[in-house]
Amino acid sequence: MEPFIPEFEGNLRRHMLKVPESIRQASGIKIFGKLLKSFVFTTDVSVIRNVNADAVIAVYPFTPQPIITQAIMLSADIPVFCGIGGGITMGKRVINNALNAEFQGAMGVVVNAPTANDIIALLCETVDLPVVVTVVSDEDISSRVEAGASIINVSGGPHTADIVASIRSQYPKLPIIATGGPTDESISKTIRAGANAVTWTPPSSAEILAGIMRRYRTHPEDLQSRRLEN
Repeated sequence: MEPFIPEFEGNLRRHMLKVPESIRQASGIKIFGKLLKSFVFTTDVSVIRNVNADAVIAVYPFTPQPIITQAIMLSADIPVFCGIGGGITMGKRVINNALNAEFQGAMGVVVNAPTANDIIALLCETVDLPVVVTVVSDEDISSRVEAGASIINVSGGPHTADIVASIRSQYPKLPIIATGGPTDESISKTIRAGANAVTWTPPSSAEILAGIMRRYRTHPEDLQSRRLEN
């Protein structure tokens, strides 16, 4: 019999975002004593404050900036893994971004797929954080591991589960994070392939707000009840 787990949701935060339950099947990765199974992929601080994921993976398609890292770190009530470059941003700036992220309290740093192995090695020498290396295929994983990658982050689109399975067959104990896809079935497939933790992309604030406004337009009694509650 499964133990009863008491839960408190509150009145105002009960509609918070929840990661798919299938992610709980993952073994998780223990980092600094914390077991992490679900990573929410976002830089939206309103989402970060209203999601039940174990951690944030804050990677975005621009040059990493300390002010963005600071805003996320100040807002988050869960561990943050910061993107520090490796694609558009290269070389010494990646190292500087990693140091800044560590000083501001990040639990880990994430580099993009094009990052050179010598930069990965230098990162591992510079910061006392796990260095998460993103890959888009199962090619040349050995050089990433030899450079010191702490965790491999697989982002292979529809081929993610196959890539995870290939890496896992080569490295039975290598920590692997992977994108889970949009369904419980795709998430479970990725976990069965060998992923220890899963990244989940939440709906955007615009999508969530559109749903709320649509409900208010079609069910005006909900809007009236909210007025009475507040």
